[in-house]
Amino acid sequence: MHRRTRTRTSLLLSAGLLAAAPLLTACGGEAHPGAAALVDGDRIEVSSLQGQVRDVRNAQAKSPQGDQAISGTGQMGRAKLHSMIFGRVVERAAADAGVTASRKEIQQARDAAVGQAQGADKLEAMLLQRGIAPDQIEQAVRQEILLNKIAAANGANLADPAGQQKVTQILAEASKSLKIDVNPRYGDWDDAKIGLVEHRAPWINQKTKDSEAQAAEDAGAQPAPEPAP
Repeated sequence: MHRRTRTRTSLLLSAGLLAAAPLLTACGGEAHPGAAALVDGDRIEVSSLQGQVRDVRNAQAKSPQGDQAISGTGQMGRAKLHSMIFGRVVERAAADAGVTASRKEIQQARDAAVGQAQGADKLEAMLLQRGIAPDQIEQAVRQEILLNKIAAANGANLADPAGQQKVTQILAEASKSLKIDVNPRYGDWDDAKIGLVEHRAPWINQKTKDSEAQAAEDAGAQPAPEPAP
């Protein structure tokens, strides 16, 4: 049992929670005043997002490798919003699969992670490089346990590419059911990719379509070449 817990936790240490947050160059207005996103009708407040970012930056500032950690975790606001939304997607998929993570399982997994890292301080430093503050580790471990249980409940193995693809499809369906709506300043949520993507305003989409249509029309209007003599 302990050995299986150790194996699960190694995914946390090696894969960075399965879903590394993308770096974005999002634009857009304030479509959701006070909210960073709506997930299944529930608001993720900008203040809550800012609190998570602040926890990470404060911990990084105190770290001996603080400058390196900060430079390696740019776009923290978007990265943390991705993590917060992804966490809710995992919770929905876990509920659909009928699996949970007990406090005992979380503690055992965290203890195993500390053992792998050869100390709690080293584990905290390692995860801080990935934008996870010390007070966010428990939630990260819980998420990793749920991901493995979701996989097991659906006959998938996260160590196998086919198993990873199956779990990705399960998460994509859970994501779609949550009707996620993101404030454009942070980007858009893509259910298929289970992540944030660059926001494209409707007028940009229309301009692109118009340009493509005009290009096709211009191409069709070109005279046919003269026949060879």
